[in-house]
Amino acid sequence: MKKSYKIDVDCAACADKMEVAAAKTPGVKSASVNFMTLKMNVEFEDGQDAKAVMQAVRDNCKKVEEDCEVYI
Repeated sequence: MKKSYKIDVDCAACADKMEVAAAKTPGVKSASVNFMTLKMNVEFEDGQDAKAVMQAVRDNCKKVEEDCEVYI
């Protein structure tokens, strides 16, 4: 399953950090962040609870860029 989420981040380098953090989150098959559109696209591994995984993604993103936001 793929979903798109609105994000808030200050710079392209921070968006790259968010992308890496999201992609490393258990339950995420792939993740991409587009700084220009302020969107995060996430593909979940089969059988995963998207809401629970996205909470972990948000927490991981906050670790690398505390001023960022992922709107779940």
